[in-house]
Amino acid sequence: MIIRRLASSVQLITQPDHAALSARIMRHWHRDHFPDSARKASILHAVEQHDSGWAETDAALVVDEATGQLVDFIDVSDPVKRDTSWRGIERLTSDPYAAALVAQHRLHVYRRYAEHPDWRAFFADVTGARDASLRAAGADSLEGLLRDYRYVRIGDLASLAFCNNWARVDPDECGYAMALDGASLAVTPDPFAGQTIAIDIEAREIGPQRFTSVAEARLVVENARTVRLTGTISGSNA
Repeated sequence: MIIRRLASSVQLITQPDHAALSARIMRHWHRDHFPDSARKASILHAVEQHDSGWAETDAALVVDEATGQLVDFIDVSDPVKRDTSWRGIERLTSDPYAAALVAQHRLHVYRRYAEHPDWRAFFADVTGARDASLRAAGADSLEGLLRDYRYVRIGDLASLAFCNNWARVDPDECGYAMALDGASLAVTPDPFAGQTIAIDIEAREIGPQRFTSVAEARLVVENARTVRLTGTISGSNA
C-alpha cells in the first residue's frame, strides 16, 4: 500500500494501481527513448504487473500494533516483502520474459539486503527464477534483460513520485531525474517529445486515525470515500 499522509487526511493507493499508472506513463515514452522491439509487449506487461503480488496484502491491510497506524510498502516486515515478491513473479509464468523482468526488479529494489543472512536464500532463489524465466523466454542474454529492465524501473519511479508526492527522485541508474511541483511531474531529459500528459489515480481517503485492530482498519477503509488524484507529467531538458 502507498500511503499519502496529509495534514487532515490519509490517502491510500494500492500497489497494483500504482503499477498500472506506471504502464500508462511508459506507453507515452517517445520511441527515441523507449524503442520498439520484439520484447516491448512483455516489457510493458512487466511494468503493468510488477507489483501484482501486493494485491492480497493491500486488501488485507497491515497495522502497526505499537502505533495503531497503517503500514506502507516501505515499512512492512521483511517476510511480507519477500512473499509479495514471489507472488508477483509466479503470476507471470505465462509471459516468462515479463517474469524475468519482475524478478530483476525485486533483486534491484531490495539490493540493500543482499548480504543480510535472512535474505540470502531469497536472493539465490529469485536469481534462479529470473535466469530460468529468461531461458524459457528464449533469451539467453542477461545484458539484454538488464537493458530492458531499465524501462520497468523508470515507469516505477515516475509513478512512485506522483503517488507518494515525492518532491524529487534521483535517476537510480536509469538516466532520468524527476521533480514534482504540486501535481506536475517533470522528467529530465524529456522523453515525451514536448508533450504534456494527463495522469490520474484512484485513492481511498480516511482520517489520520489510529486503529485497535486490522478488522477495524478494514471496515474504515472499505467505507472510505474514493478520490481521484489528477496531475500531469511532462519532459524537461533543463
